[in-house]
Amino acid sequence: MTNIYDFSVTDIRGHARSLEAYRGQVLLVVNVASKCGFTPQYAGLEELQRELGADGFSVLGFPCDQFGHQEPGDESQIQQFCSTQYGVTFPMHAKIEVNGPNAHPLYRWLKGEKPGVLGTEAIKWNFTKFLVGRDGQVIKRYAPTDKPASLRSDILAACKAAE
Repeated sequence: MTNIYDFSVTDIRGHARSLEAYRGQVLLVVNVASKCGFTPQYAGLEELQRELGADGFSVLGFPCDQFGHQEPGDESQIQQFCSTQYGVTFPMHAKIEVNGPNAHPLYRWLKGEKPGVLGTEAIKWNFTKFLVGRDGQVIKRYAPTDKPASLRSDILAACKAAE
């Protein structure tokens, strides 16, 4: 796989979706969870989506239950939580694994493109973020502690880079 558009995912409603549909957009790919100390970041992610969506930007949320069983619900429960608690409008996807032998191919690729601290590829916790440019290549990886608002200037730069 050479860019993010080579991958297919399953949306939160169970439909297969090609990421080709996002060609030319700047993407922020995030593994999310509903019962995590970082869960309030949903609000910041949604703010970025609403503010920058018209500029060709989208957050892509991927629920994951690999960290402290902090995403115990099924897709319907996750969707309802995101909608009622945070008004999420950005695309949400079916629950996936981001580490280990059953890691989704998208996440295997993302981690290989931008390893973490000291070159480790493993995702350390919920709300690890990957910024992907309009060319489908990973620009930067962010830690779970990086608040969405702190990514704004990088996202804006990526949105302007290949207009």
